[in-house]
Amino acid sequence: MNPPFEPFYFSVLRRFDTPTVLNAIELFNVQPRSAGFADGRMKACFPRMPPMVGYASTATFRSAKAPKSGDVYSGFVDQVNRFTAEIPAPRVIVFEDLDGEPAAATFGEVMCSVYKAFGAVGLITSGAARDLDQVERLGFPCWSSSVIASHGYCRIVDVHVPVRVSGLSVNPGDVIHADRNGIATIPREIVREVALACEKLAQAENEILHYVWGGAPTVEGLREAQKRCQDGFSRIPEAVRAELARGQR
Repeated sequence: MNPPFEPFYFSVLRRFDTPTVLNAIELFNVQPRSAGFADGRMKACFPRMPPMVGYASTATFRSAKAPKSGDVYSGFVDQVNRFTAEIPAPRVIVFEDLDGEPAAATFGEVMCSVYKAFGAVGLITSGAARDLDQVERLGFPCWSSSVIASHGYCRIVDVHVPVRVSGLSVNPGDVIHADRNGIATIPREIVREVALACEKLAQAENEILHYVWGGAPTVEGLREAQKRCQDGFSRIPEAVRAELARGQR
Protein backbone atom coordinates (compact mmCIF):
# COMPACT_ATOMS: atom_id res chain seq x y z
CA MET A 1 0.00 0.00 0.00
CA ASN A 2 0.99 3.68 -0.24
CA PRO A 3 2.99 5.27 2.61
CA PRO A 4 0.86 6.14 5.65
CA PHE A 5 -0.39 9.66 6.21
CA GLU A 6 1.10 11.92 8.85
CA PRO A 7 -0.51 11.27 12.27
CA PHE A 8 -1.66 14.90 12.30
CA TYR A 9 -4.38 14.25 9.73
CA PHE A 10 -5.81 11.27 11.61
CA SER A 11 -5.80 13.26 14.85
CA VAL A 12 -7.88 15.95 13.12
CA LEU A 13 -10.29 13.41 11.64
CA ARG A 14 -10.90 11.88 15.09
CA ARG A 15 -12.28 15.24 16.24
CA PHE A 16 -15.23 15.05 13.84
CA ASP A 17 -18.16 12.68 13.47
CA THR A 18 -18.63 10.49 10.40
CA PRO A 19 -21.49 12.58 8.92
CA THR A 20 -19.19 15.62 8.90
CA VAL A 21 -16.44 13.59 7.23
CA LEU A 22 -18.85 12.42 4.52
CA ASN A 23 -20.07 16.00 3.99
CA ALA A 24 -16.44 17.06 3.55
CA ILE A 25 -15.80 14.28 1.02
CA GLU A 26 -18.75 15.51 -1.06
CA LEU A 27 -17.06 18.91 -1.49
CA PHE A 28 -14.31 17.37 -3.64
CA ASN A 29 -16.57 15.52 -6.12
CA VAL A 30 -14.42 12.38 -6.34
CA GLN A 31 -17.26 9.85 -5.96
CA PRO A 32 -21.07 9.68 -6.09
CA ARG A 33 -22.81 10.87 -2.94
CA SER A 34 -24.47 7.46 -2.71
CA ALA A 35 -21.10 5.68 -2.37
CA GLY A 36 -18.42 5.31 0.28
CA PHE A 37 -20.47 4.47 3.37
CA ALA A 38 -22.13 1.45 4.97
CA ASP A 39 -25.87 1.01 5.14
CA GLY A 40 -27.90 0.56 8.33
CA ARG A 41 -27.37 -3.17 8.83
CA MET A 42 -24.33 -2.67 11.06
CA LYS A 43 -24.51 -0.76 14.34
CA ALA A 44 -21.93 0.53 16.76
CA CYS A 45 -21.64 -1.91 19.65
CA PHE A 46 -20.52 0.92 21.96
CA PRO A 47 -22.18 4.10 20.71
CA ARG A 48 -20.61 6.36 23.36
CA MET A 49 -17.08 5.70 22.15
CA PRO A 50 -15.47 8.53 20.11
CA PRO A 51 -14.84 8.40 16.36
CA MET A 52 -12.33 5.85 15.10
CA VAL A 53 -9.87 6.32 12.21
CA GLY A 54 -7.44 3.78 10.80
CA TYR A 55 -6.22 1.66 7.90
CA ALA A 56 -8.32 -1.37 6.97
CA SER A 57 -6.95 -4.85 7.55
CA THR A 58 -9.56 -6.96 5.78
CA ALA A 59 -10.51 -10.61 6.20
CA THR A 60 -13.31 -13.07 5.46
CA PHE A 61 -14.93 -15.33 8.03
CA ARG A 62 -17.19 -18.37 8.41
CA SER A 63 -18.70 -20.07 11.45
CA ALA A 64 -21.69 -22.16 10.31
CA LYS A 65 -19.93 -25.46 9.59
CA ALA A 66 -16.94 -27.32 11.01
CA PRO A 67 -13.75 -26.81 8.98
CA LYS A 68 -12.29 -29.75 7.10
CA SER A 69 -9.03 -29.30 9.02
CA GLY A 70 -7.62 -27.16 11.82
CA ASP A 71 -9.40 -25.75 14.86
CA VAL A 72 -12.03 -23.02 15.06
CA TYR A 73 -9.38 -20.33 15.50
CA SER A 74 -7.45 -21.46 12.45
CA GLY A 75 -5.67 -18.54 10.80
CA PHE A 76 -5.90 -16.10 13.73
CA VAL A 77 -2.18 -15.83 14.48
CA ASP A 78 -1.37 -15.73 10.76
CA GLN A 79 -3.83 -12.84 10.41
CA VAL A 80 -2.07 -10.90 13.17
CA ASN A 81 1.28 -11.56 11.52
CA ARG A 82 -0.04 -10.32 8.18
CA PHE A 83 -1.58 -7.10 9.42
CA THR A 84 1.45 -6.11 11.49
CA ALA A 85 3.69 -6.69 8.46
CA GLU A 86 1.47 -5.21 5.75
CA ILE A 87 -0.81 -2.54 7.26
CA PRO A 88 0.49 0.49 9.16
CA ALA A 89 -0.94 1.50 12.51
CA PRO A 90 -3.55 2.51 13.45
CA ARG A 91 -5.33 -0.57 12.07
CA VAL A 92 -9.04 -1.34 11.77
CA ILE A 93 -9.98 -5.02 11.43
CA VAL A 94 -12.76 -5.42 8.84
CA PHE A 95 -14.49 -8.81 8.51
CA GLU A 96 -16.95 -9.95 5.87
CA ASP A 97 -19.06 -12.86 7.17
CA LEU A 98 -19.37 -15.21 4.19
CA ASP A 99 -22.20 -17.19 5.78
CA GLY A 100 -24.61 -14.41 4.84
CA GLU A 101 -26.93 -14.68 7.82
CA PRO A 102 -24.50 -14.78 10.78
CA ALA A 103 -24.35 -18.21 12.40
CA ALA A 104 -22.09 -17.26 15.34
CA ALA A 105 -19.96 -14.41 16.66
CA THR A 106 -16.99 -13.11 14.68
CA PHE A 107 -15.18 -11.72 17.72
CA GLY A 108 -15.00 -11.74 21.49
CA GLU A 109 -12.77 -10.63 24.33
CA VAL A 110 -9.69 -12.69 23.41
CA MET A 111 -9.54 -11.66 19.77
CA CYS A 112 -10.11 -7.98 20.53
CA SER A 113 -7.47 -8.01 23.29
CA VAL A 114 -4.93 -9.43 20.85
CA TYR A 115 -5.87 -7.04 18.07
CA LYS A 116 -5.55 -4.03 20.39
CA ALA A 117 -2.18 -5.23 21.68
CA PHE A 118 -0.91 -5.39 18.08
CA GLY A 119 -1.96 -1.89 17.08
CA ALA A 120 -5.61 -2.17 16.07
CA VAL A 121 -7.99 0.60 17.13
CA GLY A 122 -11.30 -1.08 16.32
CA LEU A 123 -13.17 -3.83 14.50
CA ILE A 124 -15.98 -3.93 11.95
CA THR A 125 -17.86 -7.08 10.98
CA SER A 126 -20.89 -7.81 8.86
CA GLY A 127 -21.31 -10.75 11.25
CA ALA A 128 -22.09 -10.91 14.95
CA ALA A 129 -20.47 -9.79 18.21
CA ARG A 130 -20.17 -11.30 21.69
CA ASP A 131 -18.42 -10.60 25.04
CA LEU A 132 -19.73 -7.05 24.85
CA ASP A 133 -19.06 -6.13 28.48
CA GLN A 134 -15.47 -7.33 28.32
CA VAL A 135 -14.72 -5.70 24.96
CA GLU A 136 -16.26 -2.42 26.09
CA ARG A 137 -13.94 -2.41 29.13
CA LEU A 138 -11.02 -2.72 26.69
CA GLY A 139 -12.06 0.59 25.14
CA PHE A 140 -12.07 -1.13 21.76
CA PRO A 141 -14.81 0.18 19.44
CA CYS A 142 -16.67 -2.41 17.34
CA TRP A 143 -19.47 -2.51 14.79
CA SER A 144 -21.59 -5.58 14.01
CA SER A 145 -24.89 -6.64 12.49
CA SER A 146 -26.04 -8.58 15.56
CA VAL A 147 -25.03 -10.24 18.83
CA ILE A 148 -24.70 -14.04 19.19
CA ALA A 149 -23.43 -15.76 22.35
CA SER A 150 -21.54 -18.64 20.65
CA HIS A 151 -18.43 -18.55 18.44
CA GLY A 152 -19.69 -21.63 16.57
CA TYR A 153 -17.07 -22.98 14.15
CA CYS A 154 -15.46 -19.58 13.70
CA ARG A 155 -12.50 -19.40 11.35
CA ILE A 156 -10.73 -16.87 9.17
CA VAL A 157 -10.86 -17.81 5.50
CA ASP A 158 -8.74 -15.17 3.72
CA VAL A 159 -6.73 -12.14 4.82
CA HIS A 160 -6.17 -8.86 2.97
CA VAL A 161 -8.67 -9.43 0.21
CA PRO A 162 -11.40 -7.04 -0.97
CA VAL A 163 -14.48 -7.34 1.24
CA ARG A 164 -18.00 -5.96 1.26
CA VAL A 165 -19.73 -5.10 4.52
CA SER A 166 -23.26 -3.67 4.63
CA GLY A 167 -22.98 -2.42 1.06
CA LEU A 168 -19.55 -0.83 1.57
CA SER A 169 -16.60 -2.15 -0.44
CA VAL A 170 -13.33 -2.10 1.53
CA ASN A 171 -9.83 -2.90 0.27
CA PRO A 172 -6.74 -3.56 2.39
CA GLY A 173 -5.22 -0.24 3.43
CA ASP A 174 -8.35 1.85 2.86
CA VAL A 175 -8.82 4.70 5.32
CA ILE A 176 -11.81 4.03 7.56
CA HIS A 177 -13.74 6.56 9.67
CA ALA A 178 -16.53 5.30 11.91
CA ASP A 179 -18.64 6.35 14.88
CA ARG A 180 -22.14 5.77 16.28
CA ASN A 181 -23.63 7.22 13.06
CA GLY A 182 -22.01 4.68 10.73
CA ILE A 183 -18.93 3.74 8.75
CA ALA A 184 -17.21 5.46 5.81
CA THR A 185 -14.11 5.12 3.68
CA ILE A 186 -12.14 8.25 2.83
CA PRO A 187 -10.61 8.20 -0.68
CA ARG A 188 -6.85 8.17 -0.19
CA GLU A 189 -6.27 10.94 -2.72
CA ILE A 190 -8.16 13.44 -0.56
CA VAL A 191 -7.50 12.29 3.03
CA ARG A 192 -5.47 15.40 3.84
CA GLU A 193 -8.00 17.67 2.17
CA VAL A 194 -10.93 16.08 4.01
CA ALA A 195 -9.19 16.44 7.37
CA LEU A 196 -8.62 20.15 6.85
CA ALA A 197 -12.07 20.68 5.29
CA CYS A 198 -13.99 19.33 8.29
CA GLU A 199 -13.34 22.32 10.53
CA LYS A 200 -14.07 24.81 7.76
CA LEU A 201 -17.30 22.94 6.95
CA ALA A 202 -18.39 23.09 10.60
CA GLN A 203 -17.71 26.82 10.62
CA ALA A 204 -19.85 27.31 7.51
CA GLU A 205 -22.72 25.29 9.01
CA ASN A 206 -22.56 27.50 12.09
CA GLU A 207 -23.90 30.37 10.00
CA ILE A 208 -27.29 28.63 10.12
CA LEU A 209 -27.02 27.12 13.57
CA HIS A 210 -25.97 30.33 15.31
CA TYR A 211 -28.69 32.22 13.51
CA VAL A 212 -31.55 29.95 14.58
CA TRP A 213 -30.12 29.52 18.10
CA GLY A 214 -30.04 33.32 18.48
CA GLY A 215 -33.80 33.52 18.89
CA ALA A 216 -36.67 35.07 16.90
CA PRO A 217 -35.53 33.82 13.47
CA THR A 218 -37.30 34.96 10.31
CA VAL A 219 -37.56 33.27 6.94
CA GLU A 220 -35.62 36.10 5.32
CA GLY A 221 -32.94 35.88 7.96
CA LEU A 222 -32.74 32.13 7.47
CA ARG A 223 -32.40 32.61 3.71
CA GLU A 224 -29.44 34.96 4.25
CA ALA A 225 -27.80 32.59 6.73
CA GLN A 226 -28.20 29.71 4.29
CA LYS A 227 -26.57 31.77 1.55
CA ARG A 228 -23.60 32.54 3.80
CA CYS A 229 -23.37 28.84 4.60
CA GLN A 230 -23.43 27.80 0.95
CA ASP A 231 -20.89 30.45 0.02
CA GLY A 232 -18.66 29.09 2.76
CA PHE A 233 -19.00 25.56 1.41
CA SER A 234 -18.06 26.65 -2.11
CA ARG A 235 -14.81 28.23 -0.92
CA ILE A 236 -13.58 25.27 1.12
CA PRO A 237 -11.88 23.11 -1.57
CA GLU A 238 -9.84 26.01 -2.94
CA ALA A 239 -8.92 27.23 0.55
CA VAL A 240 -7.79 23.76 1.65
CA ARG A 241 -5.71 23.14 -1.44
CA ALA A 242 -4.06 26.54 -1.08
CA GLU A 243 -3.26 25.75 2.55
CA LEU A 244 -1.67 22.43 1.57
CA ALA A 245 0.26 24.06 -1.27
CA ARG A 246 1.74 26.59 1.14
CA GLY A 247 2.95 23.71 3.27
CA GLN A 248 1.11 24.93 6.32
CA ARG A 249 0.10 21.38 7.26
